[in-house]
Amino acid sequence: MSQIDGIFRPAIQAATGVDQDPTITLATNETFGDYQANAAMGLAKKLGAAGEKTNPRAVAEKIIAALGDQSMLTDLGIAGPGFINMRLSPPWVQDQIRTIGLDPRLGVEPSAAPVTTVIDYSSPNVAKQMHVGHLRSTIIGDALSRIIDFLGHPVIRQNHIGDWGTQFGMLIAHLKSSGKDAGGHISDLEQFYRDSKKQFDDDPAFQDEARQTVVRLQAGDPEILDLWKQIVAESRLHYQPIYERLGVKLTEADECGESFYNPMLAGIVEELKKSGIAVESEGATAVFVDGFKA
Repeated sequence: MSQIDGIFRPAIQAATGVDQDPTITLATNETFGDYQANAAMGLAKKLGAAGEKTNPRAVAEKIIAALGDQSMLTDLGIAGPGFINMRLSPPWVQDQIRTIGLDPRLGVEPSAAPVTTVIDYSSPNVAKQMHVGHLRSTIIGDALSRIIDFLGHPVIRQNHIGDWGTQFGMLIAHLKSSGKDAGGHISDLEQFYRDSKKQFDDDPAFQDEARQTVVRLQAGDPEILDLWKQIVAESRLHYQPIYERLGVKLTEADECGESFYNPMLAGIVEELKKSGIAVESEGATAVFVDGFKA
């Protein structure tokens, strides 16, 4: 509508001597046109107040005459007290579509006021195969990232992978007990996880070892951290090719997993304790919320 405005405003100035907003809107009835200009009524009042005897229809006729030859609008006509109806010229529309089609940006100008957007998507779990839920998040997240980026806004892509938690005690302990290197041992992620879980369920001694391994992992034990890194790296070899096959713009540089927050947890727990939100319960630090059973 800004282009129509750009045609009407100088025509109004030429016809009436008044710099007036043409008030372009979509036509209230498509039978009469695509758009309408509603300025004639207001202009007639202004001109009348200035001593010029006229009426809205007469003002509308002058505006149409002042438009002269132009290729954008056709079927210009006056309805009611002075509404100017119009349609976009088919040849002009065709020319615009052709021009947009040849433009690499399809006529979309980058934002003049870019805003940084963070999009968290995909988030696969380490040592597990991706499933359809990850596919949905991955495709929607990547599509939004591309659109927002195309509009000229900086995009921070975040892949919040599930690379931390108590289950890693079980996984690392199982990897150690197998005596095999992670690269060769986790060629089948699902089988590796199932074998780890079975060993955990069937072997009480292994359960104790898994729990101790979690403590060592959270404490930053170099040996355990190295095995954890092997599992994460091997998992990445499984999901990164999927991204590449789908054309998804996620790389290792976009990862910010759950492990990222581990160094911050001690301070948060301490703050919760001081505020009385977290309490000791059966040897663990817990938060009890009213209305929820522990």
